[in-house]
Amino acid sequence: MTENNHHAKRLGLSLWFRLARFYTHSIRRTNQHLKEWGLSASQFDILVQVGVHNRLTQQELADKLFVTKGNVTQMINKMEQLGWIKREQEWKTKYLSLTDTGAALYKEVVPPQEQFQAEQFSKLTTEEQKQLLILLRKLQKED
Repeated sequence: MTENNHHAKRLGLSLWFRLARFYTHSIRRTNQHLKEWGLSASQFDILVQVGVHNRLTQQELADKLFVTKGNVTQMINKMEQLGWIKREQEWKTKYLSLTDTGAALYKEVVPPQEQFQAEQFSKLTTEEQKQLLILLRKLQKED
């Protein structure tokens, strides 16, 4: 391995570790912040997706969360028991929507959580945030 390849490999590993640490720390802080409302980050994601789309199928929700339909079922069951989400059957399709309680929770938790998430990048200037977004999108593009 040439010296340049070795440095490129080490740099790539350093980037991966730094991103992983930031993500892990961010999720930990997010879960801690959401405890105020008795929510996990996963439940918050579901609350937001169902709240934003008003009504969607379990498959559509799974697609938006990048998980399988089965993975989201248990969470939906729990949120339904808590009275936040309701399921409505229309022929062969089950639709999810927020209950009145879920809609009230959505209105209460989303603004402060969005502010909390945005503040995690406050150490960067607006220009640096835009550049980071461009770079992350570039990394995410499929070949």
